[in-house]
Amino acid sequence: MRRRDFIRAIAGSAVSWPIAARAQQPTNVYRIAIVAPAPSIAEMSETGSPGYAALFKELRRLGYIEGRNLVVDRYPGEGREESYAELCREVVRTNPNLIVGGTNRVVLSLKAATNTIPIVASVADPVAFGIVDNIARPGGNITGISVEAGLDIWGKRLQLLREVVPAASKAGFLASSGVWKLPHANALREAAQQLHMSLVGPPIETPIQEGEYRRVFEAMTKEHVDGVIIGDQGEHVYYRHLVVDLASSARLPAIFPYREFFEVGALMTYGASLADHARRLASYVDQILKGAHPGELPFYLESRFGLLLNLTTAKTLGIRFPPSLIVRADEVIG
Repeated sequence: MRRRDFIRAIAGSAVSWPIAARAQQPTNVYRIAIVAPAPSIAEMSETGSPGYAALFKELRRLGYIEGRNLVVDRYPGEGREESYAELCREVVRTNPNLIVGGTNRVVLSLKAATNTIPIVASVADPVAFGIVDNIARPGGNITGISVEAGLDIWGKRLQLLREVVPAASKAGFLASSGVWKLPHANALREAAQQLHMSLVGPPIETPIQEGEYRRVFEAMTKEHVDGVIIGDQGEHVYYRHLVVDLASSARLPAIFPYREFFEVGALMTYGASLADHARRLASYVDQILKGAHPGELPFYLESRFGLLLNLTTAKTLGIRFPPSLIVRADEVIG
């Protein structure tokens, strides 16, 4: 059985509901494809990771119910960056009504594969990464949300880490080889240079799995980094418990990009909530399935970035947040 057929047999099994039940359903049955770096199909469901749970709950609220009027084909990237391009071509060949894509790397591959199938994307800065030319009027077949609204946020994260570790001269950047080549890695390098700091790896190599995370954290420890910037790539979200635990075990102060890391014990995060983003994605899916053209729907730019601090984790690491940072925090626990 081909990989695509296997995935669709599992994720799209809803098409085989009984004829009697089918007759009671709405006339329109939509088929959407979801493509992400996720390690497994299980993560891409209402009972999976927080973002997908929020996406499907919101779709349900909007009237799209899997197994009734919605068929979902799930395509996990399995942490293999080198296969994203072929995976996206495979998705396009199935010709779904709409594709939901997560991360810059996946969406760029989808863009290369089709300029006709509507794509709802969750990405960093869509202009900086060459996904669209104009935020307000994308003009093509891609729209969605920008989870960062600019590359400056990476310098801000490094500055916040420096406030926690004032003497820091070397920061680790937890990111894959592909991400190290992207614009936000360059923005982080420039910010490090301005702060007279060095930015080191090593990069995470494919396939991005538990063993790779352990190897990279061990290498960073041997490099004597003073703290770690956790990249925003989707694989980290799926391994969020592991990444938070490895940073704590290595006694490395780390700043994370999303609230979902804070909810599992991260020291500090500066960013937004992936669950909030997912609900907005569902709104775009709804509008497009109802006839809206993606090129006429402006990208949503995230503007609410929360600084979240965990005092319990700080105590475990033997550090104290400066009072000036605590005063500015949006949420402090512990």
